[in-house]
Amino acid sequence: MKDRAMQALYLLGLDPIAETTADPNSYGFRKGRSTADAIGQCFNALARKTSASYILECDIKSCFDEISHPWLLAHIPMDKRILHQWLKAGFMDQNILYPTDRGTPQGGVASPVLMNLTLDGLEKLLKERFTPADRVHYIRFADDVTITGRTKELLETRVKPLVEEFLQVRGLSLSSDKTSITQIEEGFDFLGQNVRKYKGKLMIKPSTKNVKAFLAKVRAKISPQQTSAGELIAQLNLIIRGWANYHQHIVSKQMFVKVDNFIFQWLRQWARRRHPGKPHRWIRRKYFATRGGDHWVFFGELKKKDGTRMQIFLFNAASVRIRRHCKINGAANPYDPAMETYFERRLDAQMSATLKGYQQLLSLWKKQEGRCLVCQQPITRVTGWHRHHRIWLVNGGADTTDNVALLHPTCHQQVHSRDSAVVEPRPLKGR
Repeated sequence: MKDRAMQALYLLGLDPIAETTADPNSYGFRKGRSTADAIGQCFNALARKTSASYILECDIKSCFDEISHPWLLAHIPMDKRILHQWLKAGFMDQNILYPTDRGTPQGGVASPVLMNLTLDGLEKLLKERFTPADRVHYIRFADDVTITGRTKELLETRVKPLVEEFLQVRGLSLSSDKTSITQIEEGFDFLGQNVRKYKGKLMIKPSTKNVKAFLAKVRAKISPQQTSAGELIAQLNLIIRGWANYHQHIVSKQMFVKVDNFIFQWLRQWARRRHPGKPHRWIRRKYFATRGGDHWVFFGELKKKDGTRMQIFLFNAASVRIRRHCKINGAANPYDPAMETYFERRLDAQMSATLKGYQQLLSLWKKQEGRCLVCQQPITRVTGWHRHHRIWLVNGGADTTDNVALLHPTCHQQVHSRDSAVVEPRPLKGR
């Protein structure tokens, strides 16, 4: 634990450097960035009629395990003695110490940032070597790299050798089996989603492999006979909600309906197996209810901590609204004070789309008695509002109710321009 704490301490100094020197279209293991941003960049690079027609899917062989130690020691801007100790510490397995001559340990506190620093610079190199007419665009999430190009020959003869040369210096290489060049009309899978053009129109959907893995996970939960309906629903809701939220930014509504139908059929079979001697009508009354116009909603009872029981209903993936994701600005740096309001606005938009965000918003509004803490005028839907972090995000401030205040947009702008503090108003006497 002490070693991990020391790594976390050094990471506080290393991560701002990594963010400042990062490739604009690198999205993995970075603050404020997500898979949705990487997919958004795929859309930007491939959606137009004049966009690139071919994609180089790069699979870096054992990226974490093969990074060159000499390269890391020569290029990572931190205490070399400490870095050398990290890299050469080895690992224990069944009381046997194994040496580490290359790579960084997966799961290490600083390993993701070391990997990003190793791979950063490739996008800049591609921009220097190729013109806009070549349609070369770079998208990376962790060690998953996708590069677009105008022609197959361009990617095969010029881009791929350049990538291999870049990686070789760092002790890395491309997997010959998994690295391929694909035409956009055939489509390719990236981060669990399929990117493909249908008659010239780009559509991004959940990949077949991802859907199968999700359904297999759901089916495995439904199989045990000893689980009660309430306990089963509690487990399934976590899986279904998480999967649907991940795919809510793409063309996924039809797939949501399909997986809901699969799950419904499996649950009906599950109920029949539990009560083989009961008629269908009895099974329907026991396990399926009418809710919101839907007559076949699977439900059960769940015991709460206080001993009482509550009804719980199955979550439907199709109930998740499709919301287009606004991709992050590639130059945005979460450690730059000038970008504080930008990241606050993005956080506002993300939180407003969730139940947690709505609950926090309502709690803050009631706490402030519906008034802006700067001008003391009412905050309404007409005036609008911004969430302000008293301790800025760039300074390590948390996104919690104690650190957030609701302000009018103009008041928020004034607070940041004057670098003034926002304090809670004193309660009125006798309250």
